[in-house]
Amino acid sequence: MEISAGYAGDAERFAGLFADSFAVSEGPDEGTLIGSLVRDILARTDPGDLYCFVARDGETLIGAVCFTRLRYVEDPRRVFLLSPMAVAPTQQRKGVGQRLIRRALAKLSSVGVEAVLTYGDPAYYGRVGFAPIAEVAIAAPYPLTIPQGWLGQSLTPTPLGTFAGGPHCVAAFQRPEIW
Repeated sequence: MEISAGYAGDAERFAGLFADSFAVSEGPDEGTLIGSLVRDILARTDPGDLYCFVARDGETLIGAVCFTRLRYVEDPRRVFLLSPMAVAPTQQRKGVGQRLIRRALAKLSSVGVEAVLTYGDPAYYGRVGFAPIAEVAIAAPYPLTIPQGWLGQSLTPTPLGTFAGGPHCVAAFQRPEIW
């Protein structure tokens, strides 16, 4: 397995991996929603506010993850949101996602990102260092339907603590229905 930054030069194939993965695990409507979200992320997010990483087996795309900037109005830290994350259904439960996330977090740390937040399964993301965070300490951009899924990780020796000011996510995530 090879892991690299970028989205393999093929936005449609990249978005298709997310759509297919979520359609299998969560149903066709969720696959359509997440595929659309990824296309929106790639089309409307400033390159300085976006990091994408892919895992490939030869020429086959088997995993992908996006990180978009999340700004807190009164907090100077460089914060990114891990979302979404996908692994091809035939490659799940083989460690692809965990290796992809670990490699991506190491790269983000090396370029000065200080914290990464995500909204997902605590059991899954806990395996790669994410821990639950309280919305009173670090606000989510929109009300969360499953608050226990709000997770974070410091990429520095300093714990996350609290973030000052309201959060502002990139345009693609300014959709309350995905929160």
